[in-house]
Amino acid sequence: MIRINPMPLPIGRALLDKLAQIDPVTVGHFREWGFVDPDIRPVISGRRVVGTAVTVITAALDTSMIPYALGLARPGDVLVIDRLGDMRHACMGGVVALAAKVAGVAGVIIDGLACDFHEFVQYDLPVWCRGEAALTGKSLATDGALNVPVACGSVAVLPGDAVLADSGGVFICSRDEIEEIYETALPMQQREPATLERLRAGEKLGAISGSAAKVEAAWKKAK
Repeated sequence: MIRINPMPLPIGRALLDKLAQIDPVTVGHFREWGFVDPDIRPVISGRRVVGTAVTVITAALDTSMIPYALGLARPGDVLVIDRLGDMRHACMGGVVALAAKVAGVAGVIIDGLACDFHEFVQYDLPVWCRGEAALTGKSLATDGALNVPVACGSVAVLPGDAVLADSGGVFICSRDEIEEIYETALPMQQREPATLERLRAGEKLGAISGSAAKVEAAWKKAK
């Protein structure tokens, strides 16, 4: 069956600009959830994308909902595509990539396969997916959904969630969490150059981070 819900409210530019300053791996130092399966990898390395999640479900070989979603997508949106476990069919290729680029889509996250990777590079469309396949989906319009809760790489994604993706991985959070994540992660990133200088000066990492003291305390307690 086909299900179509309204487009989510776009996340404000000021919040997205804050999120864009954060490395997903920095968030991984203080948070355990929201990280998409690391097997979902970027086709184009060295790019960072932030945007509002527009969620899509495409079932097996029926990929008709993706072009439909692109007809509604706004500049800065990120398509998050749940393939329901299909690992046979590519759900998008070069033509869809160009359509996404023209629509202003910031990026595409696919829990599944794609094709025509060279055209993603040619059109400069950031895509994260599980790999490449020659067998493609078809436009059947028998099943699929737009802007419903989806699962992407074992992460629950709601329409309107924030997407942060770079070569290190893909992170999903609610828009209400962006400010807190920014305020926690940015100081951590700003401290890193000073830590590197202390290491070059001969200090031990365990002493700088405090992990050595924790290990020693735990060891004494265990005796």
